[in-house]
Amino acid sequence: MGVLKQIATYLYLRKKDEDSPNTPWIRYMHGINRISLLLFLFAIVVMIVKYFVKK
Repeated sequence: MGVLKQIATYLYLRKKDEDSPNTPWIRYMHGINRISLLLFLFAIVVMIVKYFVKK
């Protein structure tokens, strides 16, 4: 599975694969990955805003 497809799945932009295992640990891992991806995107937005406001 490609990286962009996985990111789309984390952000609920794409349906998840029906053949993938559905254990509680997999759901926890995907939840943590979703949180870290959203925090990363938020930090990028904050850095861009700070860069343009500073000028």
